[in-house]
Amino acid sequence: MKTIEDFNFENKKALIRVDFNVPLDENFKVTDTNRIEAAKPSIIKILEDGGSAILMSHLGRPKGVKNSDFSLEHICRTASEIIGVEVKFIADCVGEQVEKAAAELLPGEVLLLENLRFYNEETNGDIDFAKQLSKLGDIYINDAFGTAHRAHASTTVVAQYFGENKCFGYLLAKEIDAIAKVMQTGEKPVLAILGGAKVSSKITIIENILDKVDHLIIGGGMTYTFVKANGGQIGNSICEDDKMPLALDILKKAEEKGVQIHLPVDVIAADNFSNDAKTQVVDSNKIPEGWQGLDAGPKTLANFKEVILKSKTILWNGPIGVFEIESFSNGTIAVGNYIDESTQAGAFSLVGGGDSVAAVKQFGFQNKVSYVSTGGGAMLESLEGKNLPGITAILAV
Repeated sequence: MKTIEDFNFENKKALIRVDFNVPLDENFKVTDTNRIEAAKPSIIKILEDGGSAILMSHLGRPKGVKNSDFSLEHICRTASEIIGVEVKFIADCVGEQVEKAAAELLPGEVLLLENLRFYNEETNGDIDFAKQLSKLGDIYINDAFGTAHRAHASTTVVAQYFGENKCFGYLLAKEIDAIAKVMQTGEKPVLAILGGAKVSSKITIIENILDKVDHLIIGGGMTYTFVKANGGQIGNSICEDDKMPLALDILKKAEEKGVQIHLPVDVIAADNFSNDAKTQVVDSNKIPEGWQGLDAGPKTLANFKEVILKSKTILWNGPIGVFEIESFSNGTIAVGNYIDESTQAGAFSLVGGGDSVAAVKQFGFQNKVSYVSTGGGAMLESLEGKNLPGITAILAV
């Protein structure tokens, strides 16, 4: 696996795919700088070697239309402050003017191209568009894990024009390594904690990881599909009735493979979906009519704690309850604390997937786990065992 460490960028122009798809407020100010900060180490390596960096990214979904609301110019000042070098900007990403700006870039300088998705050719994986992009640099680096599952021109197709002069940036290399630790090389016992509302969104992940893990904690709304499939009463709790046979099949397969599944034994039930709802702790299979399970109960959390603290490799994907509502955030916070404790004791912990990453940020666990993935869809597809086009393109010779 070639990484940025395998190259010296002296007098070289590095064309680097970054993920600067960051949130902006109504005044076009960046409200979350994590993705820009994550790209900084690779950019600094290029500059310190004596090279120059040409950054390409998308922002939002302009759908092939040039729209100033989605211009990457909005993030130039923030990127300059974070990287510590003025980030120059050009209002296009292909064409003669762009090629001229790239050619004139001096060692130690950084150029940010305009939003790639102003062109439909980007998302269509257009060969001619990729070829135009390839003219801008000597070495291609993919450091955008968040788009590695897309076969777009800048993430995949462009790599074919660089021969062996292509590699992973620090961020993408770390993402690959973190997933490998969970799926292949992790110290046992290996634990996966899967939460979220629906079994249907996690089926392929569950089926793929059953051969890799020793323990599987199931939390969140999908709990109730399993409980009802086992004959339990779940009141008004969320349930995918058509997925109950699948839930039973998963439980059977886990037993055959020697994987211990840990389901909630008690829950916090509420009489409506709000912060000021009446609540009670009930057994997970005895939820009264008119009530719905919205968080894990105390016995459940005690069970989860025991499993988490004895695990050496931990994957967390999906919240344990409706953490967005304060009254039902305790289970997710508790699990975060247990993972923190296990990590401090030497376990490797990986958090990935939109809602669990949002919870980790909201409750301040970013620096208390081993790694927080930057890619939602890419992370999920990796866990499903799929080959990501953006990674395959770098590995191809």
